[in-house]
Amino acid sequence: MNKYRHYYSFNRVLLLILDVTLIALAFKLSNLVRYGDLELEHQYNIFFVLFALVWWIVSGFSNFIFRVDGLITVNKKLSNLINAFVMHALVLASCIVIFNLEELSRLLLLYTYLSTVMLIGLSRLVIFQVFKYFTNSDMAHTRYVIVGTGPAAVALHQTLDHNDELGTKFMGFFDNDVQVGNPYYSQVKGDMDELKEYCLRHSIDEIYYTKPLTDKSQIDDLTEFADDNFVYFRIVPDFGAIVQKEVNMYFYHNIPMISVRKEPLELASNRVMKRIFDIAFSLVVILFIFPILLPLIALAVKIESKGPVFFKQLRPGKKNKLFVCYKFRTMRVNTSTELQATKNDPRITRVGAFLRKSNLDELPQFFNVLFGDMSVVGPRPNLVSQLEHYSKVITKYKMRHFVTPGITGYAQVSGFRGETKEMHLMEKRVEYDVKYMENWSFMMDMKIIFLTVWNMIKGEKNAY
Repeated sequence: MNKYRHYYSFNRVLLLILDVTLIALAFKLSNLVRYGDLELEHQYNIFFVLFALVWWIVSGFSNFIFRVDGLITVNKKLSNLINAFVMHALVLASCIVIFNLEELSRLLLLYTYLSTVMLIGLSRLVIFQVFKYFTNSDMAHTRYVIVGTGPAAVALHQTLDHNDELGTKFMGFFDNDVQVGNPYYSQVKGDMDELKEYCLRHSIDEIYYTKPLTDKSQIDDLTEFADDNFVYFRIVPDFGAIVQKEVNMYFYHNIPMISVRKEPLELASNRVMKRIFDIAFSLVVILFIFPILLPLIALAVKIESKGPVFFKQLRPGKKNKLFVCYKFRTMRVNTSTELQATKNDPRITRVGAFLRKSNLDELPQFFNVLFGDMSVVGPRPNLVSQLEHYSKVITKYKMRHFVTPGITGYAQVSGFRGETKEMHLMEKRVEYDVKYMENWSFMMDMKIIFLTVWNMIKGEKNAY
């Protein structure tokens, strides 16, 4: 979709300008309701700049905030917008505390934020509807034909045909020696010799070539024809016999490469961003929370049962490299620490049950994060015995060790926490761990952290 790249950039700028305008309107309206005047005082003019700047920065973490095209589902657009507002509110609240902006009216801030959410949300809905209307009109349709009638051609046709918002209009297949029994026989407009004339007569915009890439002369001929007649020529190679799932194709200099697994953390920039956040977050916890809770938890652990305050255990980390994982001790000293905790486990103390329920037993793992053995968010590090067992019976189990393990993870906040005595429970946990790897984003980490805190507050039935 590179031909739309400049459109997306232009679209992003226009929507950012619209958002800032709506934020300014929200400030004016809120000031009118609160103080009966449209003119903002000096401190609110300054705060408006901060408000808009934070929105620009936060929205930059998700390129899809400023996308209104049909390539992204409405649910995904709405989810991205909600995530942006949540992140914006958190950052803005931090700025208010850091810069000690106590003179600002809390009621005015509430009016302003509610107005901003409403105005930007309504503007997106209106834009989505206008875009949908435009893309379904005749003037917006891109006419295309498909060369070939094989599996790749059929899959491409079904994909484009079921997404009306793309604004495309299918004009037919072209292929030699098509069998009468082919389900798409009636949509075949001719053979390869008739393709060029048909494209010129019907003003075709795009040609999708799905045949095997063995006929170089045919591909070169169609490429030249497309260039001479202002038609986009796109090659859709059929890798169905080799790859059975979604892949990523990219170029290293001029060499095409295919990655059979999407993994955003393959990019060094994403890994650096995640590591910087891990260091900053773990330092905040270690410097400001750990010193307060450590004496209380340590005293409670020591009073109830004999033994050390901390529990240390080898766990498999990234690429199965073993590291020492730290926790507050929640069990009585025993010799069966490689056995997973179960419901009503007699080894768990009363203090330990509370620590497990509230996730406070994992507080020392922020030192693991600081040392680089763990991340704040990632697949939970299982026992060594579980690695040895499940890697033999669950196909994708080892994949979860491609990334650094985390204190909390996507599987845990999705309901797959605690005991995994049944195979399907571990399979679901692995499934969500792989989903996390393939769909990682900074906003996804923020969402998981928020859900983890929320679950700590409300409590989890599987936390024992």
